[in-house]
Amino acid sequence: MESNKGETEMQERKGRRLVLFPLPLQGHINPMLQLANILHSKGFSIVIIHTNFNSPNPSNFPHFTFQPIPDGLLESSEASTTDVLALLSLLNVTCVSPFQECLARLLSDVLEEEPIACLITDAMLHFTRAVADSLKLPRIVLRTGGVSSFVAFAAFPLLLEKGYLPIQNSQLEEPVQELPHLRVKDLPVIKTLNPEALYQLVESMIKETKASSGLIWNSFEELEQPALATLGQDFPIPIFPIGPFHKYFPASSSSLLTQDQNSISWLDTQKPKSVIYVSFGSIAAMDEKGFLEIAWGLANSKHPFLWVVRQGLIRGSEWLEPLPNGFLEMLDGSGHIVKWAPQPQVLAHPAVGAFWTHNGWNSTLESICEGVPMICQPFFTDQMVNARYVSHVWRVGLQLENGVERGKIEKVIRRLMVEREGEAIRERISLLKEQVNLCLRQGGSSYKFLESLISYISSF
Repeated sequence: MESNKGETEMQERKGRRLVLFPLPLQGHINPMLQLANILHSKGFSIVIIHTNFNSPNPSNFPHFTFQPIPDGLLESSEASTTDVLALLSLLNVTCVSPFQECLARLLSDVLEEEPIACLITDAMLHFTRAVADSLKLPRIVLRTGGVSSFVAFAAFPLLLEKGYLPIQNSQLEEPVQELPHLRVKDLPVIKTLNPEALYQLVESMIKETKASSGLIWNSFEELEQPALATLGQDFPIPIFPIGPFHKYFPASSSSLLTQDQNSISWLDTQKPKSVIYVSFGSIAAMDEKGFLEIAWGLANSKHPFLWVVRQGLIRGSEWLEPLPNGFLEMLDGSGHIVKWAPQPQVLAHPAVGAFWTHNGWNSTLESICEGVPMICQPFFTDQMVNARYVSHVWRVGLQLENGVERGKIEKVIRRLMVEREGEAIRERISLLKEQVNLCLRQGGSSYKFLESLISYISSF
C-alpha cells in the first residue's frame, strides 16, 4: 500500500517545474546539478538557467531543460577565476536583466502545462531575491559551502565591529571569542585590495538568504549539528541539510575539466591505503617556490602520490616546467601527475590513504564520505574554516600551517601515514563515514529532511 501511495504522490508532483540557477564556478555547479538530479528523481521537472561563462554541458543531463542567458562577461576582462571576488560582484550586476527576462518568459509560457513551483539559486547570486519577489515566485537558496563557515560569514558585521576584521598580522593566532574553535587566521576572507567589496558581497548574501523561503545544505546534521543550531536561532526560515548530495547518484559528473582516467589504472597498481592524493581544486593558485617545496616534500616522503596539477595552478607557468630535469624519472613510477582526476572515484579507491586538499567544501565532504583522512592546506574564504574544523573539531586530518616547506611536509605525511596519531585519525573518519551512510538511509536525518523539503516545495 505504501508504495502505491508513493507512486500516486510522484504522479501528482510530476506536474511541477523547478527552476535552478547555479553560480558558474566548478565547486558551485556540481552540487546544484546534483541537487537537480535528486529533485528530478522525486518527480519534478527541472529547468537550469545558466550563464555562457563556464556553461555546463547539457548533453550530460538530457533529462533537464537548459536555458542559457548572456552574462556580459565575455566582453569583460573580469571574466576570470583568477579574481573570484571581482567575478562574483560583476555577476550580481550583469546577470540581473537577462535573468529577469528569462524567468519571466518561462513563467508566461502558456504552452507549458507544468506550473513553476519555485526558484532555487546559489546563495552568492543574491540579486535573484529581488527578481523572484517581483515575479511573485518563491525562492529557495542552496548554499554550496558548509554550515560552520556560513555562521562565520554571518558574523562579519560583529567581527568588523570588534576589530577582528580587517585581519591584522599581529592577531593571527588569537582566538575569536564569538566563534568557538576559530582563530583570527581561520576567518573566511580572501586576499584582496578591496576588502569592502568582500564585506558587501557577504552582507548581501546573508541578507538575501534570510529573506528567502528556505535554505538547502549539502551537509548532514550529524556533522554540523552545533552550527545548524546556531543558524536556526538567527535565520527564521526552514532549513534542509540533505547532503551529501553526491552520494545519491555517485555516477553523475558535471566536471568542466577533462578528467584523466589513467589515474584509476595507476591506482590499481598500488598497495591499499598507500597513496597520497593531492589536489587543490579548480581555482587555487600558488607560486613556483611553493610548488617545488610540495614536489620535493612528496618525493622525499617515499610514499606513492597521485598529484593533480591543473593548468593555471602555478602562477606564470603553463604546466610542469618548474620541475627540475629528471624529477619524474627519479620517482621511478611512485608519483603520477595529471591535469585533472575523477575525484570521487579516486577517493573511493582502496589504494588511497590520504587526501592533501585545499578544503573546498565538496572535497572535504567527499573525503569524509570515503573515510580518507586529510592534510589541510586552505587558500581562501570558507576553506580556512573547513580546514580548522577538519583538523581541530572533527579531528580527521592535520593542517599544514605557516607556509609549505619540504621538511614540514615530510613530517606531516609521516604523522598521518605512519605514526599512531594517524591511526586515531583514521578511526575517527571511519566513524564519520558510517554516519554518512546512516543519514541517507530510510529514517536517517538527511532522508527525513529531503522528505520535508519535497513536501515544502509541493505546498507552494
